[in-house]
Amino acid sequence: MKKVAVVGVGQTKFSGPQDKTQVELFAEAATDAIEGSNLKPKDIKALFLGNALGDFEEGQGMIASYAAENIGCMYVPTNRYEGACASASMAVRDAFMWVASGYYDIVLAGGIERAATMGTGMATRTFAMFSDSRYEFPSGITFPGVFAMLTYLYSKTYNVPLDKLREQMAKVSIQSYKHGSINPRAQFFGKNADMTVEKVLGSFVVCTPLTLHDCCPFSDGAAAVVLASEEVAKKLTKKPVYITGTGQSSSGPLINQKDFLPRIRSREISSQQAYKMAGRKPDDIDVCELHDCFSIATLIASESLGFFEYGKSGEAWEKGEADIGGKVAVNPSGGLKAKGHPIGATGAGQVYEVARQLRGEMEPDNQVPDAKIGMTDTLGGDCATIVNMILERGW
Repeated sequence: MKKVAVVGVGQTKFSGPQDKTQVELFAEAATDAIEGSNLKPKDIKALFLGNALGDFEEGQGMIASYAAENIGCMYVPTNRYEGACASASMAVRDAFMWVASGYYDIVLAGGIERAATMGTGMATRTFAMFSDSRYEFPSGITFPGVFAMLTYLYSKTYNVPLDKLREQMAKVSIQSYKHGSINPRAQFFGKNADMTVEKVLGSFVVCTPLTLHDCCPFSDGAAAVVLASEEVAKKLTKKPVYITGTGQSSSGPLINQKDFLPRIRSREISSQQAYKMAGRKPDDIDVCELHDCFSIATLIASESLGFFEYGKSGEAWEKGEADIGGKVAVNPSGGLKAKGHPIGATGAGQVYEVARQLRGEMEPDNQVPDAKIGMTDTLGGDCATIVNMILERGW
């Protein structure tokens, strides 16, 4: 396999409803990524694009082909990926494999979504399609419901009193808001920096015991990355960021995961694949952008990835071990919780953040000092699709 580098990244602001179409939003992100790679659209050999709900958001299918034409990538092969919230991560991972194989030397990958534009009702209904439609959805299961149940199960499994767990979860949200408030491309930029445990616990209940500030928002946005072979990358940039490990795993309906929950077995398998390919272990990771759709999801993910012992991650947040300057910096972008969650674009947005961290290009208060190795973690559906990637500084 050839070494594969991220040579350029681009991202729109993640926000509430935007006026731009999906094609226009992706063009904004893709143009930044291509120009940042010192390339032109004609140099791109293929486009892999994550998009989960374009059919419902705009009545537009086959979005990848229109997105490619719009930015001047004429007649290239285009693929659309749908893996719920992991859609863009699947696209980036497949792009990595195509370049690693030697078939393409330059590929554009990314994602786009206008989830906020749909409104709460439509977004909630369509998001629910990514749980099991035969048993879970008819029973009233939505994703806040899934993670609310996992909160109770986590509390019982690890003997963490629910009141204490909720306070630990609040600290997760506070940390995310702190970083998101100073990230110019975050949905909550300039907001919620004064969040407190009392405000989190006192906000309205979404699904017991989760409150508003335990949950990430619906978002509009796009992100893009340009991947190139090592030979090409050395000609384009002095700061290549190599993807050294990837993993992907899947699982069935939530009920069929009961023997492992609240551990996410598919995440454990996916992350171990990435660690093995990269020749790394959890202690090597300096910064991680992980899937924090809910505050409890952050705690569960950080344990499945091997950063903290099972049942102990809440204590890590209390001690600052998951923040900049701690054992591993988790979501210094603000994460899904504060940066935002345009589901089809989220995974590419995570790569965008980690690549910029490793290049030392973040806002000073969100920059992880001397970060050399980063990781992304994206979860799709009811833990049914997990994608992990490890990125390393290449200079």
